[in-house]
Amino acid sequence: MPKEVIAIAPRRLVFREYDEPPLKPNEIHMRSRLSAEKHGTTLALYRGLSPLNEKVYDSKLGLFFPKDSGRGWTASFPMHIGNITVGIITEVGNAVTNFKVGDRVYGYLPIKETHTVVENRVYSAPPELRDEELVCIDPAAVALIAIREGNVKIGEKVAIFGLGAIGLMAVQMAKISGSTLIISVEPFEKRRKLTLRFGADIVFDPKGCDVGLEIRKVTEESGVDVSIETSGSYQALHQAVRATRYGGTIVPVSWYHGEAKGLNLGEEWHFNRHTMVSGARVESEPYRDHPRWDRKRVYETVIKLLRQKRLDVDGILDPVVKFEDVIEAYRMIDDEPEKTIKLGVKYE
Repeated sequence: MPKEVIAIAPRRLVFREYDEPPLKPNEIHMRSRLSAEKHGTTLALYRGLSPLNEKVYDSKLGLFFPKDSGRGWTASFPMHIGNITVGIITEVGNAVTNFKVGDRVYGYLPIKETHTVVENRVYSAPPELRDEELVCIDPAAVALIAIREGNVKIGEKVAIFGLGAIGLMAVQMAKISGSTLIISVEPFEKRRKLTLRFGADIVFDPKGCDVGLEIRKVTEESGVDVSIETSGSYQALHQAVRATRYGGTIVPVSWYHGEAKGLNLGEEWHFNRHTMVSGARVESEPYRDHPRWDRKRVYETVIKLLRQKRLDVDGILDPVVKFEDVIEAYRMIDDEPEKTIKLGVKYE
């Protein structure tokens, strides 16, 4: 029987066998080849730290409520983990029109050995894109929205805080957008080294300096035009505020949780008339530049940039582990994050 990985409680994963359901006419069956995790969103849920672990969200009102309110959507254990999976179709229902057996496809699917889903939940894999590129479409899409929401223009100076997959993609997209100075901020050496290859001009370790001050020093004391914060750290968001020039823009990409310790809005934020653009999320439609841009155009643009080899994913999937080792890999992400960037899971 095939197996899947399930979180049964905060920080507790197990392998579970399952039976694939009978194939319906509009469904496809696929065998997984490569999966990747979304370290910010999914790991917050896995750790039990997301607001959705304790509350419910009413999307109509746009408000969170207590979990016993009986309204909205929430997250609860047991739950699947994982972000994007690439696989090969092994069977199709008799009403499926877009795919055939043997096609390589990808979609937002959890970490499990096989999947049976309706055909509109997966997408045909462009033949010129590797599996590793396909599972990086999600962070690239978020990075693209962050760059666009920050309105990064030719000649501007940009600081990117946090060099996970989204941050590393944002560095590359800032360069594509014409930024003349890209500053990266990251406490982990593995990620700092990679960002230089991806186009950053200066890299700071926030453990060893006053980042806001150092960024002011290298920008003729003015600060950057745009700061993009991808780490989920309130301290990093505070330094992003400090690093951004008067009237500049700050784009918090991460899903923050807990008390905002280390973020003081009574200091630089109060004096420097910044614009903070919240929620650089692919799902948050309509976007500020609607109707010209929608989710479909975002993904089409990311795929085109990957096809043109203007985005590099080499080194972003780290570690890449066998399916049977995925539980231990999650422990490493939790206990030794300095050794990781974005988890990849291989099934073959």
